[in-house]
Amino acid sequence: MHNYDVMKKNNFLPFLVLLFIQALTAYKAEAQLDRIAVSDFGTTADGKVVQRFTLRNHNGMEVKIITYGATITDIRVPDRDGKVDNVVLGSDTLEHYLNRFPAASVIGRVANRISNARFTLDGKQYQVTPNIQGKHHIHGGNNGFARQVWTPTLLQSTAETASVKLTYFSKDGEEGYPGNLSVSVTFSLNDNNELSLHYEATTDQPTILNLTNHAYFDLSGSSDIPNHQLYLNADYYTLTDADLMPTGAIAPVKDTPLDFSIATKLGARTDKIAGPRPNIYDHNFIINNGGTGLVKTAEMYYPGTGRVMEVSTTLPGVQLYTGNEKGFCLETQNFPDAVNQPHFPSTVVRPGVPFSSQTIFAFSVR
Repeated sequence: MHNYDVMKKNNFLPFLVLLFIQALTAYKAEAQLDRIAVSDFGTTADGKVVQRFTLRNHNGMEVKIITYGATITDIRVPDRDGKVDNVVLGSDTLEHYLNRFPAASVIGRVANRISNARFTLDGKQYQVTPNIQGKHHIHGGNNGFARQVWTPTLLQSTAETASVKLTYFSKDGEEGYPGNLSVSVTFSLNDNNELSLHYEATTDQPTILNLTNHAYFDLSGSSDIPNHQLYLNADYYTLTDADLMPTGAIAPVKDTPLDFSIATKLGARTDKIAGPRPNIYDHNFIINNGGTGLVKTAEMYYPGTGRVMEVSTTLPGVQLYTGNEKGFCLETQNFPDAVNQPHFPSTVVRPGVPFSSQTIFAFSVR
């Protein structure tokens, strides 16, 4: 008896046909979804091609990332009525980013500020680029990670997730930082409407590192930033001087305009913000239990559209920034100027001890 006859006699053939049909259906559904798409986005002045990667999920959410600056150009999510908007400030042309469009780029080596653009590490003093106020350092220097073309090294599509991994090699001495640093960020979008950013880095010399994404968000679709309602899981913040450099002191948010322990409109108390940047939030908040694992950090809600964005991170701090009237920032990070404040969580990375952190932006409607 042939094998075919044996399978037929034992009713194996219908079972195998069913399995084949199911597999084919799943393949067609996945192919129809097309979770990942790749296209050219433009060319830099020195001839480097910039690519754009589009990640999609089953709920109609779409995220676009370009290799210039490892920048998110689009996070397209529906509101409570199904209307889809881009909830980050983005552009469809590379020229805008080359001209320093306020972008959702990866910031490094060190996001935020380093006072007097210098630090001491293992007894040796280093001078980094003084690119703010003529004497301090901010966001990795004049040509930090946000101004570099990253290399895609991995594209992955599964039944529930689409991912792209971008890498950058920062040479010893770049912007004054020590050590050859290999850094990567993996962007993953799943069917729970969660966009995960997983940062990793290794170095061949002791160096410092503080990575973030500088996205400007707008859940309204109309730049109505003051009426966004913010909850922050933070009871304390770091104080700054007249140059917005940390003094090393830590203060409670209670009874100040910085208290978002109960969801409050961003514009409700800006008239009470004094100091070097009146009426603007530009503060580093200390996340309750931050740095102990993946911790809920913030939740932003816009009543007009029903959109909700929940932020979770493994990092100890988050910078709230409202200096751009078209968007707000929630930059998960280590504390500013940590290398010059010994009691702040360390930003030092050493050979043989890889750096890793994760931030998740989860979107829903209410």
